[in-house]
Amino acid sequence: MSTDDGIDFFQKLIQSSWPDDVEAIVAPPNLYLQMLKEVKGHAELCGQNCHSEQQGAFTGEVSAKMLTDVGAQYCLVGHSERRKYFEESSLFLKAKVNAVLENGLSPIYCCGETESERRLGAHFETVKNQLTAELFALDSSSFEKVIIAYEPVWAIGTGLTATAGQAQEMHSFVRSVVETNYGREIASKMCVLYGGSCNPSNAKELFQCEDVDGGLIGGASMDPSSFLQIAQSFQE
Repeated sequence: MSTDDGIDFFQKLIQSSWPDDVEAIVAPPNLYLQMLKEVKGHAELCGQNCHSEQQGAFTGEVSAKMLTDVGAQYCLVGHSERRKYFEESSLFLKAKVNAVLENGLSPIYCCGETESERRLGAHFETVKNQLTAELFALDSSSFEKVIIAYEPVWAIGTGLTATAGQAQEMHSFVRSVVETNYGREIASKMCVLYGGSCNPSNAKELFQCEDVDGGLIGGASMDPSSFLQIAQSFQE
């Protein structure tokens, strides 16, 4: 969106009947965070990306400290597009998670399998390996600040759709892997979002799943009315 589009988006969101018990986190391009924090209303702001280093010769990059300075409280880490198009490694993503936490932000950490990995039956192994390599070195207090978002890469912009059953199955698996490493209490309190083409037509069914705590919304979030309908799905 442009600057004007972003302002219009938040103004419509503020004027809407957003459910009081549903948290809204919006991730505009980092360029617009400073300006949008003045008009964001009840929503919290999230950076789309940051570098793993606090400072240095990384022309064009944004540090986690910079995101904090301009009003962000969250930052996406490991989004499927960053993994695919920018070939971000597990080592780099692990360092990003640490940088985000060190600067008082909460990482919204994305994980998920490709179509070929699911077809080969390697989807559980793929997600477990991502979690193990990129998150599980954190101590318990740090891990509790992490939000996990499951992205079935094969169901994003492909015309394919994950069923609510498939989403629940993976979310339950993620929670079980976390429980093995951090205990039942942390696993039960952890927030796990679904990020595979969630929209107004399937949100209600997805959010009724026991282990689906919310959504990482892509294209459907670009329209305030669509975004609102998804939020209201929690109440129906």
